[in-house]
Amino acid sequence: MTALPAVADTTDNTVIYSLLDLAPIVRESNATESFRNSLDLAQHAERWGYHRFWLAEHHNIPGIASAATSVLIAHVAGGTSTIRVGSGGVMLPNHAPLVIAEQFGTLESLFPGRIDLGVGRAPGGDMKTARALRRNLGSSGDTFPQDLIELIRYFKGGSENGVRAIPGHGLNVPVYLLGSSDFSATLAAQLGLPFAFASHFAPDFLNVALDLYRTNFRPSEWLDRPHAMVGVNVFSADTDAEARRLFTTLQQAFLGLLRGTRTEIPPPVDHLDWTPAEQAHVTRMTRYSAVGSPSTVRQELEAILAETRAEELIVTAQIFDHTARLRSFELTAAAMRSMNAARRRAPSGVAGRL
Repeated sequence: MTALPAVADTTDNTVIYSLLDLAPIVRESNATESFRNSLDLAQHAERWGYHRFWLAEHHNIPGIASAATSVLIAHVAGGTSTIRVGSGGVMLPNHAPLVIAEQFGTLESLFPGRIDLGVGRAPGGDMKTARALRRNLGSSGDTFPQDLIELIRYFKGGSENGVRAIPGHGLNVPVYLLGSSDFSATLAAQLGLPFAFASHFAPDFLNVALDLYRTNFRPSEWLDRPHAMVGVNVFSADTDAEARRLFTTLQQAFLGLLRGTRTEIPPPVDHLDWTPAEQAHVTRMTRYSAVGSPSTVRQELEAILAETRAEELIVTAQIFDHTARLRSFELTAAAMRSMNAARRRAPSGVAGRL
């Protein structure tokens, strides 16, 4: 079976759909079950037509088990055949660029043509965690741009002071820049890299960042035109009411973050006990979400695409019950296939309004 290309062709008006997983640890469960569920989800996603399956680096968060991101990528890639597997993302300031080049060079050597390297500049946790990760918080400047260029240079066959990444040296590992601000958007544009915006949890600067990325984009050896990816929470079920109930799990997680009471992923509830101010905050932070039956989800995804003109949607869902989570992603994939079929039939310039 042939692996999927890093960036699929979207000249026929279609939209790539991919999946972001945080290896969620649900209440009264553990990381072992989480990893088993992540692999099961990836195997299903491969059959449902998802382009890539990404895992995100987070630390010291009770409900997220994907801290050792490279290790988990190997687990998922080893249990799948064609779907691209990668990081969404690795937080580069937590690591020496050489270490990441070696890790992803190893992954690319094990699973040729299937590995993506998405990188970000956030710590993936709070400041106490950043210190535990030995981040140089007292640095007088942000070295992320230089670290990113150093990382890319290792893959291109370069070296730093005579040091090469082995494995990694000369390997084709596609690099994606992740972010939630104008900084990352501008840097991705300058370097000609694909850009993924974390609108599923930090939506405020989405459209500003996308405009900056597209306006300032410089064609590169990797891309001849911008490739924008947009993160979306998708909770789909057979009925709108059932999907809205599943969505309360994510709403509780944001509420806990607001209150400083992070826990494992909670079960859905019939009623949320929150103040009007808390409700407004959670609603704002989760506004790039599609919640409902398949027809409702399709309408809401089409609205997000019309607003953002994204080339790729990367969908995620913190759903308590694994079976319900699988069903949600299955329905979402069906909605995307239906949407793409309509976009193929549409005249050029009309697809964004479907």
